[in-house]
Amino acid sequence: MEDKLCGSEVEGENPSKNTRVSHKRLTNMGKKLKLPDKSSKTFTHNSNISGPKFINTSSLRYRCDICGKKFMVKGFLSVHKRIHTGEKPYHCDICGDTFSERGQLISHKSVHTGEKRHQCGICGKAFSMSYQLITHKRVHTDDKPYHCEICGKSFSQKDGMLVHQRIHTGEKPYHCDVCGKDFAYHSSLAYHIRVHTGEKPYHCEICGKDFAHHSSLTYHIRVHTGEKPYHCDICGKSFLHRGSMLDHRRIHTGEKPYHCDICDKTFSQSTTLTNHKSIHTNEKPYQCDICGKNFTRSNSVTIHRRIHTGEKPYHCDICDKTFTQSGSLISHRRFHTNEKSYHCDICGKTFTRSNSVTIHRRIHTGEKPYHCDICDKTFTQSGSLISHRRVHTNEKSKH
Repeated sequence: MEDKLCGSEVEGENPSKNTRVSHKRLTNMGKKLKLPDKSSKTFTHNSNISGPKFINTSSLRYRCDICGKKFMVKGFLSVHKRIHTGEKPYHCDICGDTFSERGQLISHKSVHTGEKRHQCGICGKAFSMSYQLITHKRVHTDDKPYHCEICGKSFSQKDGMLVHQRIHTGEKPYHCDVCGKDFAYHSSLAYHIRVHTGEKPYHCEICGKDFAHHSSLTYHIRVHTGEKPYHCDICGKSFLHRGSMLDHRRIHTGEKPYHCDICDKTFSQSTTLTNHKSIHTNEKPYQCDICGKNFTRSNSVTIHRRIHTGEKPYHCDICDKTFTQSGSLISHRRFHTNEKSYHCDICGKTFTRSNSVTIHRRIHTGEKPYHCDICDKTFTQSGSLISHRRVHTNEKSKH
């Protein structure tokens, strides 16, 4: 479109109000920046324009007395200084959030109104803020301009690269004021705080169950719908969660990327490594608020509490049997389908459960990982060890 401002034409798609204002200022000053390609007119700033910008450095006469950065327009210097002072003079009259720039406030208000003015010309997806569109377009172009200087990994967003670098540095800048735990990500802290507050703002409209995390609700709804959107490209098996699919693929590949730095044992899943490390530290930070029993994992407490409450939230849709754990329901369903998806890689025997394969393989390997601390006798299964200990304690087994 074209817009008459000062006897000159501003060309390009949808020139923003900020662009026209900046152009007027520069026309009055007689200073110019060159736009790429489509226009012979020149501007100081346009977030919608990509490509090279050529600046007449002699016109940068306004200097920040704090960091030394220079600007062509005094107003831009005033806005820049708010980075140093923290000043945020623009207030949202709906939620009270504050902003350093008027444009940020205008963009923010679209969160409340639902307005999405910025549309992708490739796929049609719309966004409330221009920077979201700029970032989104990299999905189509596969542009990843930000590189980790430590490992070389590339990112489409600068924030993603900065957050990634915390893996290398171990930095955890977000601190819980309640328990003192530190986190690498702000979102992780926000989720963690709900452990203390008990807040569960996400509600399932089908069964009424509440969740602390939106992702947990998304996964939960798939229990009702039966949706399994993630597929193993090797065997075709489907999964509710992407992480479960990636863990499953390692059964085929044999990959064990998680390494214990104490005993050098390797694992296919990060959670298995975390649980394993508690063997070395004997740490059990999660406590049942009913009986006081301690656990190495938070989900173990959740499952354990159902012994006290009698809750069995997982239902078989074939026979209506209920279970305290989702894994028990999954294993149970295989009795109806006769599915045996776990194979012994030594003899080929198939099983309905993965732990059955693990126990079975010990017949071939002779492994007996469970030790009696009284007589040093060893066993292939934990249940056998528990039964054996009764020999020493004279405890009668329960029937």
